[in-house]
Amino acid sequence: MTAPVGIRPGTEWSNWGRSQRSRPEFTAQPASVDEVIAAVNFARDRGLTVKAWGAGHSFTSIAATAGLHLDVGALDGVIAVDENHVTLGAGTHLHQLPALLEPLGLALANMGDIDCQTIAGAISTGTHGTGARFGGIAAQVRGVTLATAAGEVLHINAEENPELLSAAALGLGALGVLVDVTIEYVPTFLLHAVERPEPADTVLQEWLQRSAETDHFEFYVWPHTTTALTKSNTRLPADAPRHPLTKFSRWFDDEFMANGVFRAIVAAGTAAPAVIPPINRLAVKLSGNREFTDVSSSVFVTDRTVRFREMEYALPVEAVPDAVRAIQKLIAGRNWRVSFPIEVRSAAADSLLLSTASGRATGYVAVHRYWREDPSEYFREVEAIMVAHDGRPHWGKLHNRHAESLAATYPGFNEFLAVRDRLDPGRMFANDYLCQVLGQ
Repeated sequence: MTAPVGIRPGTEWSNWGRSQRSRPEFTAQPASVDEVIAAVNFARDRGLTVKAWGAGHSFTSIAATAGLHLDVGALDGVIAVDENHVTLGAGTHLHQLPALLEPLGLALANMGDIDCQTIAGAISTGTHGTGARFGGIAAQVRGVTLATAAGEVLHINAEENPELLSAAALGLGALGVLVDVTIEYVPTFLLHAVERPEPADTVLQEWLQRSAETDHFEFYVWPHTTTALTKSNTRLPADAPRHPLTKFSRWFDDEFMANGVFRAIVAAGTAAPAVIPPINRLAVKLSGNREFTDVSSSVFVTDRTVRFREMEYALPVEAVPDAVRAIQKLIAGRNWRVSFPIEVRSAAADSLLLSTASGRATGYVAVHRYWREDPSEYFREVEAIMVAHDGRPHWGKLHNRHAESLAATYPGFNEFLAVRDRLDPGRMFANDYLCQVLGQ
């Protein structure tokens, strides 16, 4: 049987964090919906599994397969715009959105601090930003188009198959191959950003109030210090006065310090862990004390080139301070040397079946390790703290949870499994990770 155009023998694939590798039998980069369908049919006829991947920015093996790997990067750009929504090709990278949307006077309501991901990958893993009144990117989804295991095109939106949207908007890649995504947009807006170092104890005490009162509030607690770097962003109309960072300031803070110097610091800490505490104390004195106003995408997003591995958990918002204090106590008690800060954000409750914010106001706590360090012990012990606080793991970040324990913390878990049984009864889109978190 002749392979469709564009399907070729697979080569080794690895993700950005170098935490996952796989060698698919075949790989393809479809340039149209018809080519996606042809690739799915090709795989089904040979009994192969299919996984789509975008930027490879998940730390889990959610995109790995030994079957057919689909690179959806060619399915990008704006497909349609109406009064309230914009439809994007599934392979559109988030970093493309300012150039695509701002000329139209449009923006995403909220974004995370990394924009490497594709829109399909971002919604499929639950990528989020921060803000107690704002959901993650998947919560902004108003429709998707899937290539199904049956080789059909399935439209899911308010008019067509609406009962599937709460599953498909954050589907873990378990329901089919996303070919386009329809997002509810907002008019372009500015953010007034205030970034300050503050006493960590004070920030933790004020967490609930500040996260509720500030449009977008987050903070980073540096291990081996008593300091938190706070980031408070206030939404302003697009015609408000702009006061952006100068080119030098942005280069010095976000490139030289946050990437160049920090890369040297974490590399030195790997070789000589004893230097980490004094370096962390110096780092908080040299960074994070600025104020500026700019278009939202320029404030939300930070360029990060230092490679790392990450675990992040979603907790009931009120549980965040105790969880962070427990992590601080853990690090001190084990005499670990940790160069990356503890990151804390928030999100509004939503109704998506597998959203980490499903049904509850949520705080996020993330920990990181340099990619050349073994994070296993640190992450395992932090995970125990998160589980004790009814935590839900970010689907794209490292964790050790299984379907049985996850079902107990997601009210819509079994409903999602029923949708999976309906759309992929033969498990064409399964892999080891999905079998771990969803079951066979």
